[in-house]
Amino acid sequence: MIKTKLIDLKILSYRDAWTKQQLLLEQLKEEKHLGKSSINYLLMVEHPHVYTLGRNGNKQNMLIDTIQMKAKNAEFIKVDRGGDITYHGQGQLVVYPVIRLDMFGTGIKEYIYRLEEVVIRTTDKYGIKGERMQGAIGVWLDADTKMARKICAIGVKCSGFVTMHGFALNVNTDLNYFNYINPCGFVDKGVTSIEKELKYKVDLTEIKTLVRQNFTDVFGMAFVY
Repeated sequence: MIKTKLIDLKILSYRDAWTKQQLLLEQLKEEKHLGKSSINYLLMVEHPHVYTLGRNGNKQNMLIDTIQMKAKNAEFIKVDRGGDITYHGQGQLVVYPVIRLDMFGTGIKEYIYRLEEVVIRTTDKYGIKGERMQGAIGVWLDADTKMARKICAIGVKCSGFVTMHGFALNVNTDLNYFNYINPCGFVDKGVTSIEKELKYKVDLTEIKTLVRQNFTDVFGMAFVY
């Protein structure tokens, strides 16, 4: 089991959480460089309304302008993760593992597969069958059908074999905000949430507990506080 510190940031702006991740990433990179052991980190957070565009994303997938975004109390930020454009807001659980891949014995492709597995096991507890889609990172429902809809977006950065960014699981998310973008660059795929699929709101604290347990099972994390 690998020591990991769980930090619940509650509700925090995207920029502040990004800064927190960057500091932790540089700390772990330095410890790795010096041959020291590290405590890894798992950050959980909800963000106020924000659209983020990955480093290789297309800004044209943002379908409203700055004035319209301000009217909806949302901001737009270009970020250093993979992936295209996505939305974050309250009711969505965002999880940022800042971990040393060498300590977990995995490469980036397997790491993303494991992130998807954490989410698939989480939604399964509610009778929602999450799936992987060929050629598309993230977790989907009814993948490879005309009803395909994404329930969880994944976008990561890896520097010096240390990760940051992570996944955003739609729990009780206001899905109307996705109407103003082509989510993850797709123009023919929908989005959904646990609430939409079940037709009732789910306790976010309960989701956090499930996610934490699934990180233990899938990654072998031993949480320290």
